[in-house]
Amino acid sequence: MSSFMKVAPEVSEAVKAGKPVVALESTIITHGLPRPRNVDVATEAEKIIRDAGAVPATIGVFHGVPTVGLTATEIEELANDDTVGKASVRELPIAAVTKRNYGTTIAATSLLAVRAGISVFATGGLGGVHHGASTNFDESADLYALANNPIVMISSGAKAVLDIHATLERFESLSIPVVGYQTDNYPGFYVQDSGFKVPVRLDSPEEIATAFTAQRGLGLPSALLVGNPVPKDEQLDPDLLHGVVQKAWDALDEQGIEGQAVTPFLLEYIRQETKDASLDANVALYRNNVRLATAVAKALLAGAE
Repeated sequence: MSSFMKVAPEVSEAVKAGKPVVALESTIITHGLPRPRNVDVATEAEKIIRDAGAVPATIGVFHGVPTVGLTATEIEELANDDTVGKASVRELPIAAVTKRNYGTTIAATSLLAVRAGISVFATGGLGGVHHGASTNFDESADLYALANNPIVMISSGAKAVLDIHATLERFESLSIPVVGYQTDNYPGFYVQDSGFKVPVRLDSPEEIATAFTAQRGLGLPSALLVGNPVPKDEQLDPDLLHGVVQKAWDALDEQGIEGQAVTPFLLEYIRQETKDASLDANVALYRNNVRLATAVAKALLAGAE
């Protein structure tokens, strides 16, 4: 274990003892959800995991230290820090100098989780290829981190503001397996169906655990991406989403937003335009992903016994 990261005793002891552990990212707390709902959702996610007999490991950078297993007090500080940064993999070493708080992206969280010996990670939506990437080269670092960090990634698809077709093509190019959980369609983040198919459907946590165990046995370096659709009765109206996403991109161009600020801007625009309906869908799908991730973590350990 690196001396430049901290793993909470509860998490390290659970990993050593062969108990199920689920990693959770922190950008949903620092950049994805408004206050005070961000803390409420973070607390609920950890409770879901504990109630199911597993150990939560919320990951972030606290006072410059990448931390696996943030305490309730640390989560509260990150959630209410007006100057909190957004850390992908490249920001992690810089944090040792800045000593700032950062929410960790999927890329940074997956790397730290794997370093800590955690095999399952629950998130909301993945990063991927942005519209216009053929000219502006705007692709999320999540893609490359997922190609190099072996973890079961439970999400509800790539974020709705991305170029989903290009993102799926990039997953294929990077040899990252993508499966649908109880669906033949790739989830569309706020909605059940993105309009694209998945190559493979798996119907139980045990099947997911078997696939990942085989993947690790073959020495393959990538994550296993599990697309878990938002419950149908909690999804955003697909027709409403389509229109709002285009308006969000137009607003982005008008204001010249670039870099790491792009996704938060787009998601906030959609939240305002849908009068918080997208926020409700985001929380619902995240909660659903946390439940499935916990079941997969338990199935992985049961299969290893």
